[in-house]
Amino acid sequence: MIPIVTAEEMYAIDREVTERIGISADSLMENAGQALFWTLKERIPRAAKVAVLAGSGNNGGDGFVIARMLKSYGYETDVWLVPPKEKVKGAARTALEVYERSGYAWIAYEGKERELAALLPHYDIIIDALLGIGVKGDVRPPYKEIIEQVNRSPAVVYAIDVPSGVPADGGEAGTAVRADVTLTIQCPKLGAYTFPAADYYGELTVVDIGIPPAAVQAKAAARFVWEMRDVIKTMPKRQQASHKGTYGKLLVVGGSKAMAGAVTLAAKAALRSGAGLVTIAVPETMYEAVANRVPEAMCRLWPAEGGAFAGAADWDGLEIDAIAVGPGMGRTEGVRRLVNELVRQPVPLVIDADALFFWGDYAELVRERSAPTVITPHPGEMARLLRRPVSEVERDRFGVSKRLAMEYGVYVVLKGPYTIVTAPDGSQYVNTTGNPALAKGGSGDVLTGIVAGFLLQHEAVQPAVSNAVFVHGKAADWLVQHGHSSWDVLASDVVDALPAVLASLT
Repeated sequence: MIPIVTAEEMYAIDREVTERIGISADSLMENAGQALFWTLKERIPRAAKVAVLAGSGNNGGDGFVIARMLKSYGYETDVWLVPPKEKVKGAARTALEVYERSGYAWIAYEGKERELAALLPHYDIIIDALLGIGVKGDVRPPYKEIIEQVNRSPAVVYAIDVPSGVPADGGEAGTAVRADVTLTIQCPKLGAYTFPAADYYGELTVVDIGIPPAAVQAKAAARFVWEMRDVIKTMPKRQQASHKGTYGKLLVVGGSKAMAGAVTLAAKAALRSGAGLVTIAVPETMYEAVANRVPEAMCRLWPAEGGAFAGAADWDGLEIDAIAVGPGMGRTEGVRRLVNELVRQPVPLVIDADALFFWGDYAELVRERSAPTVITPHPGEMARLLRRPVSEVERDRFGVSKRLAMEYGVYVVLKGPYTIVTAPDGSQYVNTTGNPALAKGGSGDVLTGIVAGFLLQHEAVQPAVSNAVFVHGKAADWLVQHGHSSWDVLASDVVDALPAVLASLT
């Protein structure tokens, strides 16, 4: 897992390293610049003409170290220092002086503004070392004009730590560098995973500069990127001496006359994800619509009214280890009563889609549950749960998820680009798989099935949920890499891609 930090946490980590652990700020900057250089060296062609744009802060200092190393290895590199030299302080000043004593020159931007504007279109590579994580509000001249010129340049733009002008913690950006690649230092910042800030990052690469993990653990909240290696490490192994009961009995409750497909998508996804036995509970009038769609699942017919659930459940002879409820249920009074009954069942529960519509009726019951509860809202559903505008949810995805999870003791899966899984203890795990192919009806139903199937097989809930989100996104990635486009993928295609993805992970 890779820790994700706020700007304030990153400053605290730096202080922990320099003041308590004892690595000097000069050494830390040299380590950062060296690590960034070696990453860039793998990407920048030898014949490329490079511009390093340096500001006065730590980003500028990193830029001086990078530029020194580029010149040492024979790269044609111009270094443009935007502020007057006297404004460069601390470790950045040391890095500049080392650069100078190494025999290398730099160009003062002041007085040569037109020259930079004329040259920028002719560089192959621009390294943005202008502004760092301390940006508040819109940038001021001359940075504003320089950034606008960078964005018009055809060069490949590498941003150091964060694209200049982008708030590290996310939110709206005014004038900001639109990077092709962002090389973030040690820990990605919050804004890399929330929009619109994330739009400016391009490809995100994390560069380890040797900060001791203890410093991060001491000063940062439990907030991580859930990586493929975490998935592989926590995926359960199927035993030779096992049977269908070993992998759990799942009840998927959903469906209505208007939405017959959703519950079958969830059921099939659960089966593809390894669930041993799956029973679909649907309104009794829907039997013919669903019976043949998933022949591997059993079908349970519950009382219907108006093409939806009447509100009563039939538990006679039904043995279950987990429940997934919501796909395609509709929002009738009968559905409301049924969801309230299902929440009382003492087994792991996944609540999605229409079942979330009635959150206000059963939220206190959820708080009292002892078995794990997973809710999987998209931003619109999250806004309804919290009675807040969608825009407010999107501005504070990490915050709203954490508060809800901790208040009700649930696992919250806030869906969207960079889906966030939040555990009841407040720890958070960001998923980086997936693409716009998932922006289509039925995708959430598939995720519900995978989450429920994995809950039955994993020992711990958080890895089960995070792995399900990862696999769901990875299936969409696999599809666009194997003949599909992000336009044409169907939810059923995602189910069909699960075997290939699971084979690569187990």
